[in-house]
Amino acid sequence: MLEAGNNSELPAIPAKRYFTIGEVSDLCAVKPHVLRYWEQEFPMLKPVKRRGNRRYYQRKEVLLIRQIRHLLYEQGYTISGARAQLGGQSSAAESTSTVVQQDDQQVIQSMRKELEDLLKLLK
Repeated sequence: MLEAGNNSELPAIPAKRYFTIGEVSDLCAVKPHVLRYWEQEFPMLKPVKRRGNRRYYQRKEVLLIRQIRHLLYEQGYTISGARAQLGGQSSAAESTSTVVQQDDQQVIQSMRKELEDLLKLLK
């Protein structure tokens, strides 16, 4: 996701299950109204809503917000560009895993062929 160097100015994320919007605002250096706006713009950002429509963010969402902040504020992406970048990461990860699976299958086939040849030599 983000390298440690990109988060050096942000405080460490405490070991908690849920964070309020105020806590996330402090952890990510983003105002609460910006977080609410980003919820509309980034479909993958879905905090849990409980009594009185209060938002509770999980650690993965705090990390996602930090990544969005990095893309927008430090990398200079637009909202749509950041959305595409985040969406592209998941599709790039899927295509990478497909390539890895194909490579694994080739390695397995090669090993199997070598083992069959070795078995023939032993017989």
